[in-house]
Amino acid sequence: MRYRRIGNVRVSAIGFGAMPLSVPGRPDRAQAIATIHAALDAGITVIDTADAYTSGEPGHNELLVAEALHGSTADVLVATKGGLAYRAGGPWDRHGSPEYLAAAARASAARLGVDAIGLYQFHRPDPGVPYAESIGALRQLLEDGIIRLVGISNANVEQIRIADEVLGGRLVSVQNQFSPAYRTSEPEMDHCAEHEIAFLPWSPLGGAGGAGDPFPAFVEVAAELGVSPQRVALAWELALQHTVVPIPGARRPATIRDSALAADLVLTASQLERLSA
Repeated sequence: MRYRRIGNVRVSAIGFGAMPLSVPGRPDRAQAIATIHAALDAGITVIDTADAYTSGEPGHNELLVAEALHGSTADVLVATKGGLAYRAGGPWDRHGSPEYLAAAARASAARLGVDAIGLYQFHRPDPGVPYAESIGALRQLLEDGIIRLVGISNANVEQIRIADEVLGGRLVSVQNQFSPAYRTSEPEMDHCAEHEIAFLPWSPLGGAGGAGDPFPAFVEVAAELGVSPQRVALAWELALQHTVVPIPGARRPATIRDSALAADLVLTASQLERLSA
């Protein structure tokens, strides 16, 4: 397993996005716990969750992660997020006020069973609240010892700059959508690499799940190497920048085991050129 860094923490190059275990279509509890355990057994040391990952029960995903870890997070960086609230039948509500974020972080810590959250991320900008004010709440949580590391999600380059300035250079991660099918976050990925900020692609297999159409190059390279197109997609993302840590989701143990193997898959320059094209 290759390793990278999120702030001062050495982590596996592939993380695990636990969201599919709590949203509609989720597996039963036994399979969900088995999937988290499979990720840990495969050497994954980053688990991504959020208070909004649920289909109704408050904090379902955080509680599930806490149960699977049995309260032991010494070797795992648990990253959670605040600033969205689940709403059935519609888009999640955005809440970026300092008061909301302060309360949400403390509630997340309680559900995770930790004194301090390993990595806390502002989930999505709230157009009704100045971005610097939302980030200021995370800075206060950091200074109060409620969280250990600060990240942001769904942010553009200007918001990354604002966040790092408000945090006094202590922004450690940016979690944006990025996949073979969704490359519009490349400027943010490159900015993070330039400033040694971890870039965590969410939905990193968004385009590779059906890589045979419209992305035959991923299928072709996978056939050459005798691996899955999904594994090739993750290895390609790792090769784009040294600060990239993809966080693929999974509902079954076999899926996350395959994703974890991408950390050690080396692609040739020719293969990378074909995939990037």
